[in-house]
Amino acid sequence: MPTINMLSSADKVKGQGVGSAYLEQLDLVKNGLDKRYSIEVNKKSCADIMHYHTIDLQHYVTLPLVKAKRSITVGAVHFLPETVEGSLKLPKLATKVFYNYIIAFYKSMDYLVTVNPNFIDKLEAYGIPRNKVTYIPNYVSKEKFYPMDELSKLALRKKHGIAKDKFVVLCAGQLQVRKGIFEFIEIAKAMPDIQFIWAGGFSFGNITSGYKEVKTLLENPPENVKFTGIVEREVMNELYNIADVMFLPSYNELFPMIILEAMNCNTPILLRDIDVYPKILFDFYLKGNTNKEFIDHITNLKENTQFRNQCIQKSLEGSNFYSKENILAMWQEFYNEIMYTHKKVLLANGEATT
Repeated sequence: MPTINMLSSADKVKGQGVGSAYLEQLDLVKNGLDKRYSIEVNKKSCADIMHYHTIDLQHYVTLPLVKAKRSITVGAVHFLPETVEGSLKLPKLATKVFYNYIIAFYKSMDYLVTVNPNFIDKLEAYGIPRNKVTYIPNYVSKEKFYPMDELSKLALRKKHGIAKDKFVVLCAGQLQVRKGIFEFIEIAKAMPDIQFIWAGGFSFGNITSGYKEVKTLLENPPENVKFTGIVEREVMNELYNIADVMFLPSYNELFPMIILEAMNCNTPILLRDIDVYPKILFDFYLKGNTNKEFIDHITNLKENTQFRNQCIQKSLEGSNFYSKENILAMWQEFYNEIMYTHKKVLLANGEATT
């Protein structure tokens, strides 16, 4: 039976989407792929497919041995140099070395999987053939993230200290400048009758870009803004159900897990109008670019019940589109295809296959 070795250190750092994406994909294939594959996790031995979910240096230095064993290497593309820009504050030389390393790691893979189709063109611009890249979107379990009934929501509001009739705007993610944290605060100041919540913290500590400025902001937030810090994923399901809208004003994203999580809870989605979303979220979300546009959308959601219900329905449609069955079928097809291609190459080279 062919084996797939899932290699990742993403779950060691809390509060980052890469870790959530890895855990969801691992759970999906472990419990969903047909019995033709055996799934291993962080085994030191070589498997038929070595699926790298993080770009750890220890993974990179062992690649010559892995390739000598005729293993198929698959790399998950969670970011590119331009998407890391604004997340970490590193010395210029270290930044240049790190960016070069990212691309070198991707180029060393036999195949790449990206969660956003826009990345295919960008990877090709870095010299990576587009036929090496496959688009498979993220997935979020509906057993972990789901809509609760109204009585449960009222109980959760009491638990989290939120008035039952208070309109709640939720954002989730690392506290970074690129996430739109300063815009989030300015909008909150303009809407003092609304409760704003930011769930997330400094996953990478003081090397986070803008750490000092954001930390100063946290020490004296507006009265209607609550920062929860990093929370467990189980608590996030509670927060999505408390929220009347999930608002992410980020300037740079790939495919945030928080969007899928919120959609599973049927929470309306409001995002900045950036180029990564149209091909993956279609019309499942509201969009804006200026603080005024965001304020207008939030006001409309608060005051117009019909409009709000339409947005709830859009989130439901998005949740159904990224169903377990659809995403699992894509992984099944991908693994089958690369195994078949690998066997053809071995046979063409006169090598034995198992």
